[in-house]
Amino acid sequence: MKKVYTALLLLMIVVMAGAQTACPVIPAPEKAVVANGTFMLNKYTRIYLASPALKDAAVYLQQELMKRELLPLGLTTSASTSNTILLALNKKEIGGDEGYTLRITDRQININGNSVGGIVNGISSLLQLVRAQKIQNGTIALQGWQITDAPRYHWRGFMLDESRHFMGKQKVLQLLDWMAFYKLNRFHWHLTDEPAWRIEIKRYPMLTLIGGVGSFTNPLAAAAYYTQQDIADVVHYAAQRNITVIPEIDMPGHATAANRAYPEFSGGGSDQHPDFTFDPGNAHTYSYLTNILREVNALFPSGLIHLGGDEVSFGSDKWLQNDVIKKLMAAQGLKDLKAVERYFMERMADSVYGMGAKLLAWDEMAEVNLPKEKTIIFWWRHDKPAQLKMALDRGYDVVVCPRLPYYFDFVQDSMHYMGRKWGKGYSPIKDVYSYDVTSLVTEKLAKQVQGLQANLWTETVTDFNRMDYLVFPRIAALAEAAWTKESLKNYDDFTGRLKKQLPLYREADIYFYNPFNPSEIPEPVYFRKDKRNLSAREN
Repeated sequence: MKKVYTALLLLMIVVMAGAQTACPVIPAPEKAVVANGTFMLNKYTRIYLASPALKDAAVYLQQELMKRELLPLGLTTSASTSNTILLALNKKEIGGDEGYTLRITDRQININGNSVGGIVNGISSLLQLVRAQKIQNGTIALQGWQITDAPRYHWRGFMLDESRHFMGKQKVLQLLDWMAFYKLNRFHWHLTDEPAWRIEIKRYPMLTLIGGVGSFTNPLAAAAYYTQQDIADVVHYAAQRNITVIPEIDMPGHATAANRAYPEFSGGGSDQHPDFTFDPGNAHTYSYLTNILREVNALFPSGLIHLGGDEVSFGSDKWLQNDVIKKLMAAQGLKDLKAVERYFMERMADSVYGMGAKLLAWDEMAEVNLPKEKTIIFWWRHDKPAQLKMALDRGYDVVVCPRLPYYFDFVQDSMHYMGRKWGKGYSPIKDVYSYDVTSLVTEKLAKQVQGLQANLWTETVTDFNRMDYLVFPRIAALAEAAWTKESLKNYDDFTGRLKKQLPLYREADIYFYNPFNPSEIPEPVYFRKDKRNLSAREN
């Protein structure tokens, strides 16, 4: 009997030890075990760079430890075997795009990656392990985690619409911090639409001086936009965090703000959407837009430009009343407005390709004849799976961002009334986590799926609190859906790790939705107009 009790006791100890050492990282790593040994992280720890190419990644780690934990770590190029965080490229031994290994011993933390992106991903896992512990007497005790990891998808994206409501640079930088924390790597920036134009174009200053006026809820709001220096700051900040920034300049529809500034290029609109389109019959429209895209391409080194191409029918009826467009249709054999739209996009696509960039567009453009190797289609209409199949069948790479569940302006609780629903449908965090596009396509076509993206349209997002409430904690579920292999996903395990993230949101003054206590009302964070008062940790 004594032997039985002893065996049961040992079993209980093993179970309890396993429960205590569940890896807290989001998204869930491919492999994570904890070994003996504890690393004592303190102000005397140094960050060692094995390659000059890792300088930006090291600065990212250095800044985050100072900002969040008040640990001022120095950088060094002198190798040391103790009290060091070692960053090194190891392309031969580490598999998977953006893969990494993280090894914590009592003497050293080793982060190896097969690319700079892999190193940053390893840093993000380390930062999560750091923030899961309390600092005591200036020291953080880190367990001996041994992590081997790589992402499921190449594209792990988030889109922010700032035409409808402008959030500003500090809020965007805060968003980029959280994207990097969860290993999201594509920031799709929707900068132009009906309400306002938000990016400075030197050649056409009226785009921001006039087109930058207004918002979705206030057409007289003061002009708000990003200068080209602001853009450079955001792009550099994102690059340090392994995030590629993709601008969207919407056309030929959603052009109202631009047409307020330069009405000579307007193709008209409708009663509900006045001056909605650019004029496809005016030859100068194409040179005007190409000049804009040249400046945009110079500002964003990603070599990716999103041209929208969606919902043109909202305001293209006036094209049939335009004699020049009628002549264009006759000369080019364009039988209807759809054909005119395709003609316009093919011409503008040539301009993008001529700059050495890839063209990105919403799923309406799957019908346009564009070079497959230079084009990425974004499938957003969840009620039109045939459009996804068409894009894949035609050979396009596709980013999957269906309204349900990846439009984050849709509510996340059935009891929420401010925000969008699709009939009775909405986007709870479990749907965000569990979505698997491979159920819609064949295994062969699934190889063309670049990844997943959430989109935050801002008709109902008038301030920072509203933005946070829609983004958090769904951004964590998105990250795991895009990173972790389907066979390794477990929603119950995810929610256990997610609960431990909520104190981090509170610490960062994030006004988040609590799925574990839906009736909780977070304490509002107010921002003065003269200073967007993000917490000291975020400035």
